[in-house]
Amino acid sequence: MVEEKKPEDWMQKKWRPAMGWTYMIICVLDMAVFPVIWSLAQMITKQPLSQWMPLTLQGAGLFHIAMGAVLGIAAFGRTQEKIAGTANNIEPAKPTAIVSTTAIKKPVLAEDQSL
Repeated sequence: MVEEKKPEDWMQKKWRPAMGWTYMIICVLDMAVFPVIWSLAQMITKQPLSQWMPLTLQGAGLFHIAMGAVLGIAAFGRTQEKIAGTANNIEPAKPTAIVSTTAIKKPVLAEDQSL
């Protein structure tokens, strides 16, 4: 009897990459895009310039610490799944041997030399 695999929900399968992309987008917006928009808005409205304070660095950067922990543990878990062979569409890692296709030749010695 062949056991059928149950179709997995896309969220269960793709949550790790989604977390990584989400974190990257948040960092790019908070560190690059929003400061430029903030400065342009102040120049257009002719208000005194003030520096953009990144939202993700508020509260001692707890957001970055938390996201680093989530992504780090997710990567570790994925590695363990691959090693154990329980990851989707991944076969367990098998040891491989490196085989040389060239023959090993003995050095040719001159007649007056000996081993």
